[in-house]
Amino acid sequence: MAATVAVENLNPKVLKCEYAVRGEIVIHAQHLQQQLQTQPGSLPFDEILYCNIGNPQSLGQQPVTFFREVLALCDHPCLLEKEETKSLFSADAISRAKQILSTIPGRATGAYSHSQGIKGLRDAIAAGIASRDGFPANADDIFVTDGASPGVHMMMQLLIRNEKDGILCPIPQYPLYSASIALHGGTLVPYYLDEKTGWGLEISDLKKQLEDARSKGIDVRALVVINPGNPTGQVLAEDNQCDIVRFCKNEGLILLADEVYQENIYVDDKKFNSFKKIARSVGYGEDDLPLVSFQSVSKGYYGECGKRGGYMEITGFSAPVREQIYKIASVNLCSNITGQILASLVMNPPKVGDESYAAYKAEKDGILQSLARRAKALEDAFNNLEGISCNKAEGAMYLFPQIHLPKKAIEAAKAANKAPDAFYALRLLESTGIVVVPGSGFGQVPGTWHIRCTILPQEDKIPAVITRFKAFHEAFMAEYRD
Repeated sequence: MAATVAVENLNPKVLKCEYAVRGEIVIHAQHLQQQLQTQPGSLPFDEILYCNIGNPQSLGQQPVTFFREVLALCDHPCLLEKEETKSLFSADAISRAKQILSTIPGRATGAYSHSQGIKGLRDAIAAGIASRDGFPANADDIFVTDGASPGVHMMMQLLIRNEKDGILCPIPQYPLYSASIALHGGTLVPYYLDEKTGWGLEISDLKKQLEDARSKGIDVRALVVINPGNPTGQVLAEDNQCDIVRFCKNEGLILLADEVYQENIYVDDKKFNSFKKIARSVGYGEDDLPLVSFQSVSKGYYGECGKRGGYMEITGFSAPVREQIYKIASVNLCSNITGQILASLVMNPPKVGDESYAAYKAEKDGILQSLARRAKALEDAFNNLEGISCNKAEGAMYLFPQIHLPKKAIEAAKAANKAPDAFYALRLLESTGIVVVPGSGFGQVPGTWHIRCTILPQEDKIPAVITRFKAFHEAFMAEYRD
């Protein structure tokens, strides 16, 4: 008898798990893209514009030259023996590649590494963290991962025992967290960011949600903070971060700090401070606060999503617990070596005086300044449309405008068995080819509707995106006006 595999006999945790960033609307967009290839001219647009995911290079962003030079030399070390390499690659890329290869046994970038990552690369990452924060960092605290996501999964796997274990998460949140909590059988305990105050995080609300969860018998293990915010783009003020750190210490919570957008700051009056720096500066040492910080090579100005590099820095955990984390890491053997090398480069880019510095700085500043202009152009466009209000993107790669939908549109969505913002996003896709994610995929205050839109289309395409969006929105509002 053949085994029967049906949805009904699958793991219910898998069925409960949802990931909107790659959900129904994106799948529909991929079908439309195939249609455009096989039947050009059959749709009212000629390309699909993926504004659903922070994937910069898929929308034309160029990789940073220095990083790619070092990767090329590390992956093909025999280039280092050739004379012409000196005229093709910068001197500091050559010396960095040699230095990195000297830390890899046999210079074998195709071999497995230590399960936490190559020690020399973790040393470089720790040095980069210490230089950023002004407090020491230790290579033994670094676990290099395939992007930040596996680190998040590892922590959820470690902390969640059953549905009585809760994780405090911001709403709106990046759906990695709700998906991972669901997969591992825990409970998401929401705390709402305040849209009226630019997506502010109120300690009083944290406290209320924590007490409410505890009164229901939920053991709240950790607090997730995403800074800069995804999908909301806010950058936390230093005094707010100090309050968060004290709150975690007083309440006995592990702090899970998602800091993957730390380079993406677009306003002069805000700067990024890591939670580790804040914890140390308020006087908390290793024993005072368990803290896990996540970083990725996918975001920032580098946007190397497909290379799958990142790390988590784990402090404040006992030796027996760290052994368990190491065990989970070792089940996956190791993260990919290209991603490991990139993580070390991202935390140690060229410095003043290096041959590549001027070109590197021009590339970095060019990308970040362009992202800031794109964020402003899209924010202004949203705020000029009837029924849309959009907070400023202080950082990250997204805008999360609220759409005040007419009653008729909400009823039409209900009739189509869709959330109103998903209905809107689907209509937007079918009319314009623009792919956004409905706010319902991130969580939102009940009765409000949003979309998340990246600021990543290349700058010369932004006016066309705005024109297409405006025409669609005006037609949609006219069709469903109450």
